[in-house]
Amino acid sequence: MSWHLNRAWPTERFVNSALPIQSSTAMNSGRLFFAIADGSCTVRSAREIREEEGPWVFLDQLEDDLETLRWAETLQAPWPEGVDPGGVRVALVDSGLAYDLPLFASRLARDDDGEPIGYDFWDMDPWPYDGDTSRGPFLPIRHGTAVASILAREAPNAALVPYRYPRPDMSRLTDLVEHALEHGIKIIAMPLGSRKPDDRKAFEDALKNKDILAIVSAGNDGRDIDKDPVYPAGLELENILTVTSADAFGRLATGSNWGGKGVDIMLPAENIEVTDFRGATGVTSGSSYAVPRLAALAARILADDPGLTVPELKARILERASPSPFERQGAVATGWIPDPETD
Repeated sequence: MSWHLNRAWPTERFVNSALPIQSSTAMNSGRLFFAIADGSCTVRSAREIREEEGPWVFLDQLEDDLETLRWAETLQAPWPEGVDPGGVRVALVDSGLAYDLPLFASRLARDDDGEPIGYDFWDMDPWPYDGDTSRGPFLPIRHGTAVASILAREAPNAALVPYRYPRPDMSRLTDLVEHALEHGIKIIAMPLGSRKPDDRKAFEDALKNKDILAIVSAGNDGRDIDKDPVYPAGLELENILTVTSADAFGRLATGSNWGGKGVDIMLPAENIEVTDFRGATGVTSGSSYAVPRLAALAARILADDPGLTVPELKARILERASPSPFERQGAVATGWIPDPETD
């Protein structure tokens, strides 16, 4: 099974996905549906949220009879059993993670009781399963798992700490970062952003003067974020590294944001192989996927020299960057890293 994602930001959508002509939710014998109808109001398919024992929650895709199951997607699952893998801990703040996939089950950082450290700051529960439900509970956007798959591949000895970002109340980011610090995390990958003033304050309050390196995405709006900023990329904080996407030749990728002050580094993040929440493989592009490549590099550097401070770690990364021979001066502050997966 394979798929491809469009470049968009902060999330990506499936190619050729079509919006329903008409849709509505309805209660039927205690069941909550999302019905998809054509122009004559004839129901063609439906979706239903189904809960099972424990934390299990599924999104069922139904036929037009509202009974026949096409397939089911996981919305929430219990943590897999396992032990702490050791290694540098890297936090991922995104739409969550399909942590029940074999790719991740053995890579989760755990506490002394063997419980995974991640948390869902959206729903405020212990299960940060992949799903941005800002479009509604029946239309989850899956982003975090694809991002995490790159991090898992390029930092094979790092331990993952997944967080589902607090879309309902972004002020919770402060608690999220404090949670990460309490568990010895020095690297936090944040492939997300916003232009809202309240969100800017939330990012700043969460990260300012914290002993953690935040690796953030520049975004894919095709603009100079020095002039028209997004956050947290536009924050002038010493513990932030902002990264954007380039092609394999060191040219700024089409649609990727830039900034001679606000964007530190660009690196290849076009047509990158990823694994999605189903375990399917495909390719995707955009600055969101530059973030895990840079976070993986940071994790490998820190593993080799665990005594590095956050400023020293940032300096080591910036030392890897050099001016691109195929991009105009001033597109980014420092330069590009053509080979972030090598040491």
